[in-house]
Amino acid sequence: MRVIIFGATGMVGQGVLRECLVDAGVERVLVVGRSPTGVRNAKLDEIIHDNFLDYSAIETQLTGFDACFFCLGVSSIGMSEENYRHLTYDLTLAAATTLVRLNPQMVFTYVTGAGTDSTEQGSRMWARVKGKTENDLLKLPFRAAYMFRPGAIQPLHGARSKTAWVQAVYTATRPLWSVLRRLFPQLVTSTEQIGRGMIRVAREGYPRRVLEMADINSL
Repeated sequence: MRVIIFGATGMVGQGVLRECLVDAGVERVLVVGRSPTGVRNAKLDEIIHDNFLDYSAIETQLTGFDACFFCLGVSSIGMSEENYRHLTYDLTLAAATTLVRLNPQMVFTYVTGAGTDSTEQGSRMWARVKGKTENDLLKLPFRAAYMFRPGAIQPLHGARSKTAWVQAVYTATRPLWSVLRRLFPQLVTSTEQIGRGMIRVAREGYPRRVLEMADINSL
């Protein structure tokens, strides 16, 4: 399997990248991002790309892939709906519409979040925007598309949040995470589980297109 990853420098993306690199069934990984990951591996290639609305300059390098794991995302805290929609909906659909044209047999997997509003009508701004993004991704003619909705996520194998205060919380609460995952599997997952789950649904499929926490942890 040949895989493209967006958002590989974020906490979830770091975990997904790690699982792709250790999985013997993944033969090539291409990371598209604004900054290098710092990871060195024989099956890893990286493209540094600044314009996430226009991929015309690198289209020839985006063909021949079986799956895309889209882990790029931002927090909505302190952000207007217009800006959040641009960074969430516009950037995701720009990548997806390019990839489905170049790789119509691709499986596209998108990391959204627990509580996403599929009706697009709820009171929470971020949930409406995520819902719109999910809904429009599912309309694209990929071989299959899956929406991963994790809630609380335990970072494993060195994965770190790029937000300093979030990482500080993770560091302070590290001893609790394994216990929480065992006690509340419907609420807590890990970067390892997300990465493994994405690979599995790309390879084998899954009965539901929207995967909640229990689905993710069952993979």
